[in-house]
Amino acid sequence: MSDQIKICCIGAGYVGGPTMAMIAKQCPDIDVHVVDINQSRIDAWNSEQLPVYEPGLLEVVREARNRNLRFTTNVDTAIREANIVFISVNTPTKTFGIGAGRAANLEFVEKCARTIAQNSDSHKVIVEKSTLPVRTAEAVKRILNASTNGSGASFDVLSNPEFLAEGTAIEDLLNPDRVLIGGESEKAIETLAGVYGRWVPNDRIIRTNLWSSELSKLTANAFLAQRVSSINAISALCEATGADIDEVANAIGTDSRIGPKFLKASVGFGGSCFQKDILNLVYLCEHFGLTEVAQYWEQVIKMNDHQKYRFSTRIVKTMFNTVSDKNIAIWGFAFKKDTNDTRESAAIYVCRDLLEERAKLTIYDPQVSLDQIRTDLEYLMVSPDGTLSEINRQLIENNVTVAESAEAAAENAHAIAVMTEWDEFKTAEFQSIYKSMQKPAFVFDGRNILDRNKLRDIGFEIQSIGKS
Repeated sequence: MSDQIKICCIGAGYVGGPTMAMIAKQCPDIDVHVVDINQSRIDAWNSEQLPVYEPGLLEVVREARNRNLRFTTNVDTAIREANIVFISVNTPTKTFGIGAGRAANLEFVEKCARTIAQNSDSHKVIVEKSTLPVRTAEAVKRILNASTNGSGASFDVLSNPEFLAEGTAIEDLLNPDRVLIGGESEKAIETLAGVYGRWVPNDRIIRTNLWSSELSKLTANAFLAQRVSSINAISALCEATGADIDEVANAIGTDSRIGPKFLKASVGFGGSCFQKDILNLVYLCEHFGLTEVAQYWEQVIKMNDHQKYRFSTRIVKTMFNTVSDKNIAIWGFAFKKDTNDTRESAAIYVCRDLLEERAKLTIYDPQVSLDQIRTDLEYLMVSPDGTLSEINRQLIENNVTVAESAEAAAENAHAIAVMTEWDEFKTAEFQSIYKSMQKPAFVFDGRNILDRNKLRDIGFEIQSIGKS
């Protein structure tokens, strides 16, 4: 490998775009080329309206884009010029065939490997950035080596999983807890470690074998999701007994063996990673005959699904067992604050349940468009044969609207359902909101971010997670 490092990243999504932008910012002498076959996505990265919303991301992109960071669709050229190639494409859960509903779909990873081989005639370090099942690197290496067609190319494959939390991705990239690099070639590992080492202390760069690195990513997300499902399970018991879930979480979180993180009860976790990675872990366990282990981790997903359904049911039961033709303001649609990512958002599932009860929904989210909301609901409400029934199409078209503010969404509403913990919801003008709503005016706080006593003093009937 030449002394001059040139990087290509295949995939300009939530991981590839921000990660490469930070590398380009911190390493101004390294040429960073991000490629994607989606022209509209590349156009967005080259504009002031990025396809990914993250606080601070636009400023990082602006700085590096004018210097050593490029976003293009020139995949073949970028691969040929690079000596480090990141694979950062989507690995969704399979919806068909063997392992449907659990296994990761590695179609795009394999296509990347073949494209890399076809455009290589020298040594390259290939970096798995996508979240992948254990031993995927073995398959990638075999495809690379078998597809070079005698070009003289050679490859080292590394695993370098991302541990970004959406909403804080820039801070996570700038000051990571750890950077994990797994591989068989010490030289390749140190080449990539040298890139991160420009700004990350060496004691935070962890070197492992390939398989440990691949499994560590799945395990980290499984453990985090497990904590969320655990505290949500206890929230149901709190509602039944009169205990307060925030007080319980604080009491157990002060135990140094447990710690306070990921003990915030809510309507359920979402995002692109937790569910997908746990399902992948379940599939791996089943593949290796570890039935009891697979069942253990699958219960984390079942608990999360139950929490979303429990929230929807509580809304209907509290509102006199019917929400038909009632106006419900949905505050937030992204799966968490400070992101425009709606993948597996709890809001989608709760909205579906309410639409099936014939409620009228007015949705406000500062970063999510009506088109995205309708796309998500249509995907979730399709029939088993993959078609959207006329009834469901009409429900989405006629019963779903968006508002320009939280206050506007609540006007003339019978209830407010807080689905995302956006900061602006905490400071909304609840006095005027109460006056504009139907009475009794209900608030269902799915994120436990509102002042219950204040809202009750105003006149609201408020229901919170894990509080009676």
